[in-house]
Amino acid sequence: MYGHDKARPGAADWGNYRTAENLKLELMNIPSIVFLTVLGVCVLLVLVIWSIRRHVNPKLRVESETSIKDLVPSLAGLTLSTPVHGNSVEVLENGAFFDLLIERIGAARHTVHFETFLWKDGVLGRRVAQALCAQARAGKTVRVMLDATGSKKVGKEVVQQMRDAGCRVEFFHKRSIYTIGILNDRDHRKIVVIDGREAFVGGHCVVDEWLGNAEDGKHYADISVRLHGPIVHTIQAAFSENWVGETGNLFVGDDVFPRLEPAGDVLIHAAYAKPESSAPAVKILHHSVICLARKKIWIQNPYFIPEIDAIKAFAAAVERGVDVRVMMPSTSGSDNPMVQHAGHRNFELLLKSGVRLFEYPHTLLHQKVMTVDGIWSAVGSTNFDDRSFDTNDEITLGICDAGVAEKLDAIFEKYVARCNEIKLEEWQKRGLWHKLKDNAFYLLNEVL
Repeated sequence: MYGHDKARPGAADWGNYRTAENLKLELMNIPSIVFLTVLGVCVLLVLVIWSIRRHVNPKLRVESETSIKDLVPSLAGLTLSTPVHGNSVEVLENGAFFDLLIERIGAARHTVHFETFLWKDGVLGRRVAQALCAQARAGKTVRVMLDATGSKKVGKEVVQQMRDAGCRVEFFHKRSIYTIGILNDRDHRKIVVIDGREAFVGGHCVVDEWLGNAEDGKHYADISVRLHGPIVHTIQAAFSENWVGETGNLFVGDDVFPRLEPAGDVLIHAAYAKPESSAPAVKILHHSVICLARKKIWIQNPYFIPEIDAIKAFAAAVERGVDVRVMMPSTSGSDNPMVQHAGHRNFELLLKSGVRLFEYPHTLLHQKVMTVDGIWSAVGSTNFDDRSFDTNDEITLGICDAGVAEKLDAIFEKYVARCNEIKLEEWQKRGLWHKLKDNAFYLLNEVL
């Protein structure tokens, strides 16, 4: 029985009640539906962008009994380049590189083209900016290409100073709706071209840690090369690629592409192209020479994270009798210990295959160098990891010259004398926490 103050609900009242409750539940579900829809769209966009930007990995099955010296035309052709005769090469180390570079910028008669990934405000950055500004004020054409991510700490005052002086300063892949699909693609090249006649390529960054002579843990070691001869046209072409891509501005004439006479007897080819839906040239180059080596492969690289195919290629090289050695900074010497831990993940495979691994604990060894068979050398901006091989814009020079290889090997021996060589038995005993970090950071190896 119902109380006198309440009426018994009729069928219509129950129907209205249920309708109201259903409407309430539907309204409550709308945020979940919207969230799931947005999430689905985001996942779809990520998949679309990934499918557009991905590159096909080359199969590492290059076999030849021919000397790598005689295979330079093949290496150049495979990497969308051409071998260029008649060049000179000067190997430059550590802070002395910038002493010469700033001097040569000051000697420019017509044009200075400057491209780099990492530029931080500091003593070195202001020295370089002042040299560029002086030339721009003197009426020279100065073009500066900085990566928007790597050079985000260049300093607004420094950029404005250069622009006020007349330098044209551009940033590669600034964050915007128009670059959402390529924000992860960075310009990692380090290139300077003066008057179209002289070029510098290597690993040096415009940061105070690159000053000095790697004499302590605060200053880094690095290698770049100074070039004269017809190869300078190729380096200028590499600079123009991203300059045109960001500005639409084409430059022509003798001030940028002069007629170049032979300046030496060194044969050089350059790898920098990154075609869509194919393996980038720097990846093909590095992996091919591993397969073609017959005597030795000595690598100096700050970020060494080889994939399984490369590890197999190293193992096959050792089986052929090749002396394979890799020198890199330790976690204590690195500017990014996560990268070193990611590389550690596959150390055991490398050690079991006979590759010798050396870690330098005293400072960052930033040089990106590989010598093969005492005759061919790779020098440039490319790290031995997937970010450099598949994502970044890079440049690596293939230099066929025994004298250059000898100088680079001497630098290897200078630093390896203070390295710790990793031994398999000791490595297998490293702690669980070390192993966990190795495997965890390896999951991020493509974006580190």
